[in-house]
Amino acid sequence: MPTEWNRPAEEFHKIYVANTEAFYRLTNYACAKELDEFVTNCTLQLWSRASSVTQKNVDIANGIYSRNQPQPKWMLWGLTSAISDCEVFMPPVFYWNLAESDAKRGTQASRTFIRMLTNILLYIAAVDDDVSMKEAEFITECIDKLNAVCDTNGVGKSREALDPMDYVTTAEPSFTEKYKPQPQGEGKKEEAPAADVKAEEEKPSFEELMAELDALVGLDEVKKDVKNLVNLMKVRKLRKDNDLPVPPMSLHMVFMGNPGTGKTTVARLISSLYASIGVLSKGQLVEVDRSGLVAGYVGQTALKTQEAIKNALGGVLFIDEAYSLSSGGENDFGREAIETILKAMEDHRDDLIVIVAGYTEPMKGFLTSNPGLESRFNKYFFFPDYNGEQLLEIFKSQCKKNAYILTKEAETAAKTLFDELYENRNENFGNGRDVRNCFEDAIVRQSNRLAAMEAPTKEDLMAILPEDLTSEE
Repeated sequence: MPTEWNRPAEEFHKIYVANTEAFYRLTNYACAKELDEFVTNCTLQLWSRASSVTQKNVDIANGIYSRNQPQPKWMLWGLTSAISDCEVFMPPVFYWNLAESDAKRGTQASRTFIRMLTNILLYIAAVDDDVSMKEAEFITECIDKLNAVCDTNGVGKSREALDPMDYVTTAEPSFTEKYKPQPQGEGKKEEAPAADVKAEEEKPSFEELMAELDALVGLDEVKKDVKNLVNLMKVRKLRKDNDLPVPPMSLHMVFMGNPGTGKTTVARLISSLYASIGVLSKGQLVEVDRSGLVAGYVGQTALKTQEAIKNALGGVLFIDEAYSLSSGGENDFGREAIETILKAMEDHRDDLIVIVAGYTEPMKGFLTSNPGLESRFNKYFFFPDYNGEQLLEIFKSQCKKNAYILTKEAETAAKTLFDELYENRNENFGNGRDVRNCFEDAIVRQSNRLAAMEAPTKEDLMAILPEDLTSEE
């Protein structure tokens, strides 16, 4: 094996062993051979997605999987041939059996396997020469298909406790830091103030954030893209932690779509997710528009914009209707805001993400309005309008969240209402915002209806009837 790969291969071999040993403790060693073959196949497919399996890949794989045994004499042509017919990811047989067993017994071994495989694939991607989006997409595909098996079998998503010394998660310090011997004779570690501890505890976990992302109505492609980006960022961070080179990459994004399609919600989730895996230091979302960046006098716009940037450091600066910054002509102060933002995007590229958002066509014009803008953004998200079925789902979630219940007749009326709203939409269509308005109007009508009742019951207070959904006019 080439000398420069000795240390990374040894570290990733330890990662592989740590994860598989933790998994075996929950199951048994009977699936060891099948597990090794399965992960080996996944590894080869992962590398082949980016380019092709190289001799260096083979050397790395040998170092990782050989454990204390003589390294296998893998032939490069044989490996390339072996993966040529395996473009589709298939969960192993033992995993299907594991999911069925979990569903019957109420255990979580199959979910643990997903976390274990995620860790291994992320580390495998990190040890390769390149870091590519195709590799991240493959990891997302694997995990989504494994999760689908669990969901089909009704396996719960509660997180099973594992000994942290036996299970390596991607959000923790690097393996070498985690297992570094502690100096002897040190005093007791100073405890953080109670208020800081409480604030830290209140932050949602990575798993909770991903569950929130999955729970969003529609946006299938957006959610897939977010997962791919998160996986890519994990791999990049792992390479940095192990002193491996990481090619420069712009983290700034463009969100295009009509109002009410979830752009702000997704931006908030990305900021929190990136913070949970250590890409951002804080994870807050600072939302601004033109009025929050542009002042009315010479010299004040830069100061106002710099203040917004300062508040966003460590998180995401989300600029809604960003095209309004470039729509006022050559002497407009909006251009000063753009120049200030461009400088900050370069100066703070390691701990600041700028997301610009707005209608699709105006955003295209905005990105070409300044020579530096288009080159700063390399990821584009398109947020489509919600269809009638999705609008109804959003409305029902609003009802559930606020303890209201649609009667069967009311749900039929609501479906008709939102189908018509979608079919007759125009440039002012508000998507989720229109749903929120419909919900608020329904609550007002229900309140007026209940006010005429002598003694409404709890069921009356919760019920939404067909007449609550439409105006009497």
